[in-house]
Order: sequence, then structure tokens, then C-alpha cells
Amino acid sequence: MPTFLTKDHPKYKWVALSNTTLGMLMATINSSIVIISLPAIFKGIDLDPLQAGNVSYLLWMLMGYMLITAVLVVTFGRLGDMYGRVRIYNLGFVVFTLGSIALAFDPFLHGAGAMWLIVMRLVQGIGGAMLFANSTAILTDAFPANKRGMALGINQVAAIAGSFIGLIVGGLLSTIDWRAVFFVSVPVGIVGTIWSYKSLHEVGTKNAGKLDWPGNIAFAVGLTAVLAAITYGIQPYGTSSTGWSNPWVLAGIIGGVILLVVFVFIELHTKQPMFEMRLFTIRSFAMANLAGLLASIGRGGLQFMLIIWLQGIWLPLHGYSYEQTPLWAGIYLLPLTVGFLVAGPLSGILSDRFGARFFATAGLALVALMFVGLLLLPVNFDYGAFAVITFLSGIGSGMFGAPNRTAIMNSVPANQRGSASGMAGTVQNAGTSLSIGIFFSLMIAGLSTTLPATLKSGLTGHGVSTAVADRISGTPPVGTLFSAFLGYNPIQNLLGSKVLSDLSSSDRSALVGKEFFPQLISGPFHHGLVVVFTAATIMTVVAAVASLIRGKRFVHVDRATGSVEVVQDAEALPANSSSGASTASDRDSVASRGGGANR
Repeated sequence: MPTFLTKDHPKYKWVALSNTTLGMLMATINSSIVIISLPAIFKGIDLDPLQAGNVSYLLWMLMGYMLITAVLVVTFGRLGDMYGRVRIYNLGFVVFTLGSIALAFDPFLHGAGAMWLIVMRLVQGIGGAMLFANSTAILTDAFPANKRGMALGINQVAAIAGSFIGLIVGGLLSTIDWRAVFFVSVPVGIVGTIWSYKSLHEVGTKNAGKLDWPGNIAFAVGLTAVLAAITYGIQPYGTSSTGWSNPWVLAGIIGGVILLVVFVFIELHTKQPMFEMRLFTIRSFAMANLAGLLASIGRGGLQFMLIIWLQGIWLPLHGYSYEQTPLWAGIYLLPLTVGFLVAGPLSGILSDRFGARFFATAGLALVALMFVGLLLLPVNFDYGAFAVITFLSGIGSGMFGAPNRTAIMNSVPANQRGSASGMAGTVQNAGTSLSIGIFFSLMIAGLSTTLPATLKSGLTGHGVSTAVADRISGTPPVGTLFSAFLGYNPIQNLLGSKVLSDLSSSDRSALVGKEFFPQLISGPFHHGLVVVFTAATIMTVVAAVASLIRGKRFVHVDRATGSVEVVQDAEALPANSSSGASTASDRDSVASRGGGANR
């Protein structure tokens, strides 16, 4: 048995960094690994995800993990402040590993098999929330302020890169066996659990007190209602192509927002809040979280659109079978992942010296430009141009992620780091969940204006009767969108064996071949991409502006000791700068709760 370092050992911080990075990588890989593996998973449990009533299984398998992590991460951050961040983090490894084992050994088929996977993904998400909530707080405790950018940079790179790496890992493992998609986390989880219990120590400042049950309940129910309503907003309702007019969807969004407003009121009037809302009076904290939310929405939308683009259109047009598209979509997205892995650690290290504002803002500006670049590409693009654009987009995301998270964690008092880490995790995961609802709805809106006529003309041009073509073209475009997302060719299912048997062999071969469906939807899809990427560009520009106005630096005052911790957000202090003492007005800011000021 190796000798593990004590918490006072000068190298302990590197143990904390390596373990928390492993935890974040495992948790975030599992947020995206299922996205690209869904065709193999549904085939494995013998369930057609595109049949009536099965779309909900598909959506909840995608959304459940992200929803539960978004909802619970602030609560687990507060519990970490109260009872120990390492304790909650370690438990997260255990829960996550148990959930992974249960997923890999799903004993059912059909709808029951899908429900088992959904429930166990929720269990896995609980463990993921524990890891998300406390990993950055553990690092902030372990590293001094002038080294946190590097440490949090590596951790944040793992957190975001995991969502990219999951696409590659999922594409590879799904070609071997669908259960391997879930089982791959088991040995990592076991090793991480043993390692964390043996090596990590509580070194942070606790914030003891009672759990704020009213605040926790209002936040959990409110955010769940909003995110669940957005999930169902994607599905058609009545004669509408989406569900945004569904009374239950509207009730969920309106009721959820009201509960979140109630949550803010509760937190401002309770002695021991779940989350100290007055931290948002710190400009660096508030603007960094706003930029993080918008960037997360854009990043999630980018992933989903690129998967649809590759699996549903580009790869089949270039001779790949639909069964091969998940693996190759992950491979062709490698430039995006490589760009992020190159820029992420480097920007974290440099932000320690030069501050966060320049890197975060420039990174978002680059991402916005790359959205415009993708917008200008034809649907059947040249891969060289696509690779360059996605690589630069990864560079931009890497430049933003680590410095922005460092600015968030540096801007809060030591006894609020768990809650602050939890809020940052909630922002990131909620952004990814929101991106599904926002960008899928925008794409469906774009498809609904052009797809029906294109579908009808394409079918009748290959001998399908006008009556059948009218019926199929009148189906909601969400089915076509999910077909492209999953790498399915839906034409055979839409027409049915009887209609196909009445056609000539040449027409039948053309309709169910590799090229008809991708060519059919390429025009409508590009129309939808214009809508989606325009919205993503606007969001990213707004995020860049929020990053720019975060302020030059934040001065945190520890009122208990009278010491001052200078935290750099955009411009480094001179090497010979003294932390000094702040003015009385500085000490009285943040309503006596946080003890800090922007300068």
C-alpha cells in the first residue's frame, strides 16, 4: 500500500488536483457518452426510439443526468461547506460507481429496460452532482491564490473536455457493446473511490449550520419544473410542431420561475441560506456566472448540431453506413477536442499571471466568430475547412473555461467556496440542459417551414403516391430531427413495407439508400442551421460582453482576521504589489456577508 501524503505536505495539492481531475473527467464524459451511443443502446434493449411514445424515453435518457446534476449541485456544495467538501466528494465517487454498475447490468428489455436506464442515470447524476459541487472547492482550499488559475484550469479543462471526449469514447464503445458505454466508468470509479478516501483530507474552512430546507425545496422543484418543461417543449403538441403551447409546459415554466423567485426571497431572509445570494453583488462573480451560462448553452448547442450534421447528413453522403456514423462522428470531431485540450491548461496558467478577463473575453469572441464560420459552410462541406473552424472553436472554449472558473472561485470568501462551486456547476449543467430545448426548438422551427414541401416532392419524385407523401410530409419534423441526431434513416419506417413493395426496385433502393434522406433534408437543415447558429452567435457575443465588464480585479477581505486577499480577474498586480489593507468602504461591501470589493 503506497504512503499517502498528509494535508500539510507541500505536494498534497498535486494529489488533490489529480484526484479531482479524474472525478470531473469521469462525471463529464458520462454527460455526453450516451448522446452518441443512443442508437446502439436502443438496439441493445430492443426499442425503436422513433416509435410513438418512445421519444420521451430518448429525451429523458439525454436530459435526466444533466437535470439532476443541475438541480442538486448547489445543495451538495452547501453540504460540503457544512460537513466537509472531501466527505461529500468521496461519497460522490461511491454513488456514481454504483449507478454505473447498475446501468451496465440492465436486466430488462423494451420500455422497462429504458426506464431502468433512466432511473439509474439519475442515480449516476446524484453522484456526479457531489463531484461537480466540491471538486473546485477542494482545489481552491489546497492551492494558494496565485496558483489557482493553473489548478482550476486543469480541473475545468477536464470538466469541459470530458463532454467532448465522451463523444469519441461513446462512438468507439458503442460499436463493441452498448453495455460497455456504461461499464467503462466502473473501474475508474472504483480506483477513484479508493484513492480519494485514502488520500484526500479536509483542509478548507467549514461553514457549519442547519440545512436550509425551504430554500433547497424551492430551488430543486423550481429548476426541475423549468428544465422538465423545456424537455417536453421539444415534443409536438396537437397540430403544433413543438410543445410550447402545451398548458403543462407553460405551467412548468411559469411555476418553476415563480418558485425560483421565491427561492431568492428565502435566501435573502434566512440566517443560514443554502446559497448566499449576496455573492451576486460581487461583479466578478455575477458576470463570470452569466458568461458561463451563455457559453454553456452555446457549447451544448454546438455539440448537438454538429452530431446531427455529421451523423444524419455529411457521413452518409460520404459513403458511411448509418451503423458506422456514431464512431466516425466522434472521430471527425477530434479537432474540437484537441483545440480545447491545447488552450485550456495554457490559459489557466497564464491567467494566474495576467488575469482572467482578457483570456475569457477573447476566447468567447473567437467562439462567436467560429459560429459565423460554421454558418457560412455548405451542408456538404470540405472537411479541411470544417476541421479548422472546429479546432479554433475548441481553442476559444479552452481560453474561456479555466480563467472564468478561477475568477468565480477566487471572488468568494473561503467559507462559501463549496456553495460557489455548486452554483458554477449548476450554471454549467443547466446551460447544457437549456441548450437542448432552445436549439432543438429553433431547429424544428427552421425545419417546419421548408421540410414538408421538400419531403413531399422528394417522395413523389420516386413513385410514392401523393396521398402517402402528403401524410408523411405532415408528420412533425421532430421525428426527422431525431433520426438525423441518432444516425437513423427513417424513410423505411415512414413508408412501411407495403408502400415500398409497390414501388419499382430502383425507386425502392434509392429511397432506403444512404444518400436520399441526407440529400432530402440538407436544404431544410441548412435553413435551420442559419437560425440556430445566429442565435448561438448572439448569445456568445453577450457572454463576451459580460466577461469584459467583470472588472479588473477583486479584493477579498477576511473580516474575521482583517487580512486581505487580492484576487486578480483581468490584470495582474505588479510583482512587488502589497496586498495591503483595504479601505473601510471596501470592508463594508457585500452587505457584511462576503467581505470584499471590486476595484
